[in-house]
Amino acid sequence: MGLKVGIVVPHIFMQAGVREHVIFSPGDMALTLAEGLQKLGVGITLFTPGPVETKVHSVTADLSYFEQELAGRGDTYTDLLKKHPFTFITLARQVQSELIAKAYAMANAGELDVVHIYTNEEDTALPFAELCTKPVVFTHHDPFNFLVKYKNVFPKYPQLNWISMSLAQRAGMPAATNWVGNVYHGISDPELYPVAAPTNDYVAYLGRIIEPKGVHLAIEAVKQYNSAHPDAPLTLKLAGKHYAGHKKDAYWTTHIEPEIDAKAVEYVGFIDTSAAKREFLGNAKALLVPSLFAEPFGLVSIEAFACGTPVIALDSGALPEVIETGKTGYIVPKILGPDSKPDEPAVAQEFTNALEKIDTIDRTICRATYEARFTADRMCAEHLAIYAKLA
Repeated sequence: MGLKVGIVVPHIFMQAGVREHVIFSPGDMALTLAEGLQKLGVGITLFTPGPVETKVHSVTADLSYFEQELAGRGDTYTDLLKKHPFTFITLARQVQSELIAKAYAMANAGELDVVHIYTNEEDTALPFAELCTKPVVFTHHDPFNFLVKYKNVFPKYPQLNWISMSLAQRAGMPAATNWVGNVYHGISDPELYPVAAPTNDYVAYLGRIIEPKGVHLAIEAVKQYNSAHPDAPLTLKLAGKHYAGHKKDAYWTTHIEPEIDAKAVEYVGFIDTSAAKREFLGNAKALLVPSLFAEPFGLVSIEAFACGTPVIALDSGALPEVIETGKTGYIVPKILGPDSKPDEPAVAQEFTNALEKIDTIDRTICRATYEARFTADRMCAEHLAIYAKLA
């Protein structure tokens, strides 16, 4: 019998009816990994809070009590997160603990050879991993030191098995961390391919509209570009979720919404289909990735490459590992001011400078780079090799 692997994705958004309306790339990657591994002959069990559309065997949690609470309040999952985040986190953690316990119990019973904890809900999975009699491996989808809760838990467990998604991501962990592999993301969406004749008349931003993603820098860069090129201005089209109304998040209403004028800056909303994503990315002159925080990978960049679109990104985290300057786009230097924070006007000017030479990038090379470096087949094969060594 072949290798049996449990892939645990305990985030509460990982269920039908919710994940279609949120940005949750780790869930998409987990499904790609699970289904790709099954094609390679691996016996996969996918652990998720609720049912998801997939071809692999899945195990779910009991959401009935969580849903009773939602019904009593008249809320959806995302409503509760927005209005009462502490309550949401408490209930979600109960579900996460249930799934992790199920995975470890199945492994201890010999039903799994390896358990892969694949998303950012490791609080329960980490301390109990050594009670699992089969190997447990972890993939985290943020910088390891991005949040206080991460800084205070990951360094306690360097001896466990860790897979990084970039070499840059490893920076937040102790030097002695037991890295068992580095696997770049890969995608297999057949609807992401180049547009035959791109309009090439705008630049794109795709993702969460939050301050760490630096969307305001993209806006300033396009404004500077248009001031220098009044006869051939560009529009910055923003696609993604904003979080106006969420506790402590006024970024949208303060920094982004006032700039939207449908000329220099346009908000196109949340893109929820691959066909729409192809149209959005494939027709863009470039994708802008102005992330201020250390991106652990930058999935949207390889989605752009699949569509033949170059990427201009700030030198943050893993982005220089993904984007080859002068070949698939440009890496913009993160110029720091006297306070050791990014000098935002100077950084915006660097984006403008990159925009002025973006037409020198061959879009066919962007697509070829995706095919050579960032396919799901490659990602799944590399994971399988790691599992085989651990088992």
